[in-house]
Amino acid sequence: MIRPAILSVALLSASCATPHASEDLIAFEAALDGDDSATRVLERWCTLRGMADPARVRAQVLHGPVPPLDAQGRLAMGLGPHDELGYRHVRLWCGGRMLSEAHNWYVPAYLSDAMRQALDETDVPFGQVAAPLGFRRERVASLRGRGPGCPPGTVLTHQARLRLPDGRVLASLIECYDGAIMARGPAHAPARSGPPPG
Repeated sequence: MIRPAILSVALLSASCATPHASEDLIAFEAALDGDDSATRVLERWCTLRGMADPARVRAQVLHGPVPPLDAQGRLAMGLGPHDELGYRHVRLWCGGRMLSEAHNWYVPAYLSDAMRQALDETDVPFGQVAAPLGFRRERVASLRGRGPGCPPGTVLTHQARLRLPDGRVLASLIECYDGAIMARGPAHAPARSGPPPG
């Protein structure tokens, strides 16, 4: 079970053992901190590193059991025990490389019907779908390395929230950035299971 409400404690505890980061990883972290959309950062990074031209980030939706949020996690999002909560588990690909894996708990009631349909039926990342809402990204905690809920190969773990202009929390995120973000040039062979078709 993954619990974003307590993930920040786990990440802060693990940060004591954080390895020395490369200049490239430090630059990537700075790019994340300077933008409200992680998807937009990944697309710019993909272009900068020569992974794809044009660079397009696609979401491979992973289906499986939905990790529940406990009462503390719901409270952090301003939700009661019976409020509807959506969940999207994705791998984000660009240029034949899997750059990140993300767990996203979000509030469907804050999205339009068209946005909900796009999340259910397309490979468009959440940040692009919800961009018209004008959300702001807040970093809650981070770890240089593999954090709770992240797969092997993770070099950076972030917990973040997306907050609407009126202050409501739209989404709570766990983002696991793969070592592939440090690569340069196009991929010469499919990475892992390969990107989603399209």
